[in-house]
Amino acid sequence: MAVISKAAPHPGPRTRTGGSRALARREAMWGYLFISPFIVGLLAFTLIPTVATFVMSFTNFNLSGAATQFVGGSNYQRLFRDPQVWSSLLVTVRFAAIALPVGLILPLGLAILLNSDSLRAKGLFRTLFYFPYIVPFVAAIFVWGALLNSETGWINQFLRWVGVADPPNWLNSTVWIYPALVILGLWGIGNAMLIFLASLQGVPTELYDAAKIDGAGWWGQMFNVTLPMISPVIFYNLTLSLIGLFQYFTVPLVLNQGTGAPGGATMFYNLYLYKTFFTYQNMAYGATMAWLLFVIILAVTLALFQTAKYWVYYAAESR
Repeated sequence: MAVISKAAPHPGPRTRTGGSRALARREAMWGYLFISPFIVGLLAFTLIPTVATFVMSFTNFNLSGAATQFVGGSNYQRLFRDPQVWSSLLVTVRFAAIALPVGLILPLGLAILLNSDSLRAKGLFRTLFYFPYIVPFVAAIFVWGALLNSETGWINQFLRWVGVADPPNWLNSTVWIYPALVILGLWGIGNAMLIFLASLQGVPTELYDAAKIDGAGWWGQMFNVTLPMISPVIFYNLTLSLIGLFQYFTVPLVLNQGTGAPGGATMFYNLYLYKTFFTYQNMAYGATMAWLLFVIILAVTLALFQTAKYWVYYAAESR
């Protein structure tokens, strides 16, 4: 009589499952290992300092050697009573109202020009427009400071040569200082121009052909095809430009040594924040100002994102 033995269950699937889990854990471990420099940097240089400044804003911490004490919301009360805070915010908003449209329209116009089929040597022009962007910004500020000098600057000398008897006093006039800063800022528009140019080249040509069949001219194609299709890129540049303008700092610091001249017209909020931290050495009040700036930028950015649904078009989005 034959003996029938039962075969033991095959361990293959369980072994494969266990091996897959071990492989997944090993891959996760290596993944965390590779991103650990970013995590350490984020904690050490962003998250921990952010929390520290928030705690600091409720103290009287400064670098004068006085004992640090908890003062509650007195720094915030002082913030809302400080006239220099609101005047510096007004300076920032006033300058942004001039610089923002120019900083968006001019790069877009150059990108449209470079995207034209009738323009020759496009590669050369792209290089020439982008090249100033890689020049160290502080060095460029010194160069433009010399160019805008009312007596010896090349710009005013050229204006005198073409017949302007009394050219603008660019850097010492409260009327002309903002146009001067806008002109200086145009030195680095090459990056925004290339971003706009890339978005223009991504617009499907079939849309232009359909618009031509419908009888749309150049302006009709611009407002009904080009601008809607590149609206996400416009929104991207608009958001970054707004954030950058609220943090405007390097140019007035280098150009006028942070004095706010002429007549306080260049005492931007971020410059006043810097002086509070490192000139007056009032770290607690400076931290309070930094948190006000964070709240303002956050509110403006959220408001901008709320408006995006009315004018930003995403081709892959179902509406």
